[in-house]
Amino acid sequence: MTTEKFKTLICQYEKLVFTICYQMVRDYQEAENLTQETFVSAFTHIDSCREDTMKAWLARIATNKAKDHLKSAYNRKVALSQDMSEMDVIRQENSPEQLYMGEEGAQRIKEKILTLKEPYSKVSIMFFLEEKSIDAISAALGRPKKTVQTQIYRARSMLQQMIKEDT
Repeated sequence: MTTEKFKTLICQYEKLVFTICYQMVRDYQEAENLTQETFVSAFTHIDSCREDTMKAWLARIATNKAKDHLKSAYNRKVALSQDMSEMDVIRQENSPEQLYMGEEGAQRIKEKILTLKEPYSKVSIMFFLEEKSIDAISAALGRPKKTVQTQIYRARSMLQQMIKEDT
């Protein structure tokens, strides 16, 4: 295939490839990167595809590139760091204590935290009441950080549901 034909191919299918990548990764910049990677890969292997199956072939390459990205260690590391940032935001802005302002509300929250069953009770006490970091909780309880994050998230959801039921 000539360079001119390949440029035409890119113009014809770039929106399709980008859409596939974006729908899978939900990140605009990453979808653009994956679109470029798809066409680079297609260019290097263009001899292995018939022209009548080009659209399906490009779609498959795009899908595989997006899947590989989602499984990559880099993506998991970025997702974990975003989870950590979200947990800090949760603590600062959306913590159950913020839902009930004042002494009476804080006391109700403490009571609700104490009614939680394990494994959420200890984690909630340490995170919401003692304001310990996820790393400190993980070390103290001997649990993986991701497990602690999940338990805090679930405990928070349970506490919010309890608060909603009270109001």
